[in-house]
Amino acid sequence: MELTGHYDGPYGEVRWDAFGDPGAEPVVLLHGTPFSSTIWHGIAPALAARFRVHVWDMPGYGRSAAHDGQDLSLDALAATFTALLGHWGLTAPSVVAHDSGGAVALGAHLLHGVPYRRLALLDAVSVPPWGSPFFDVAGPHTGVFARLPAELNDALIRAYVTTAAATDLGPALLDDLTAPWRGPGGQAAFYRQLTARGADPAFVERLTGGYAGIDIPVLVCWGAEDRWIPADRGRALAARIPGARLRVIPGAGHLLPLDRPAELATALYGFLRGDD
Repeated sequence: MELTGHYDGPYGEVRWDAFGDPGAEPVVLLHGTPFSSTIWHGIAPALAARFRVHVWDMPGYGRSAAHDGQDLSLDALAATFTALLGHWGLTAPSVVAHDSGGAVALGAHLLHGVPYRRLALLDAVSVPPWGSPFFDVAGPHTGVFARLPAELNDALIRAYVTTAAATDLGPALLDDLTAPWRGPGGQAAFYRQLTARGADPAFVERLTGGYAGIDIPVLVCWGAEDRWIPADRGRALAARIPGARLRVIPGAGHLLPLDRPAELATALYGFLRGDD
């Protein structure tokens, strides 16, 4: 996915693209931390057979703008998503969101009043606690980690991303996933977004009181072997949203869209089509 579209958002340029029949029902895919739209490379084409699928890289991630002083808080990302939907002219799309993208999607819906047709939350930042063991160690010390020699940082980032998967990502995909965070500019960008994620609990606390009032169809999907946000968080999230359906997928870790793309695409296709 080349992400041929550009949007000058309130917190930096956003790269995006869309696939499928322009007249079909819209579906928007949101990635999480520290990922990008690359995680959807197997899901977007499958859904585009029936829907108009929009993907984007959040500010500070992937191919979108990343610069010093950039606001990468969940507040800023939810505001960006709200504005981007307006730019696209989408009034009530279906939304599929992974990891911290789940908090962004929930924030746009609950705090900004953005309507959705349906919402799928995948291994989502939504019910505390969350975060990988690396995040727990590096989060309070990003200034130190940002000064690592480049070759050590590159190896660290690769190892970190690998812990999110329950399957072998392979060298080519691992290169794609970590490319935005490698090299001098990428290393600084990685620790900027990691610093911003330290404020996530306060943002999510603002959301949790609204879960009981969500009145659209919701699907909660989780990797059974998720080591970053265990599946019991998915069960807790589904229990808080009236009528939410829960699907725990065996053999998948936190990177559910990459670990089990066929199973996930099948579950999403049926849910988005309304096969209740």
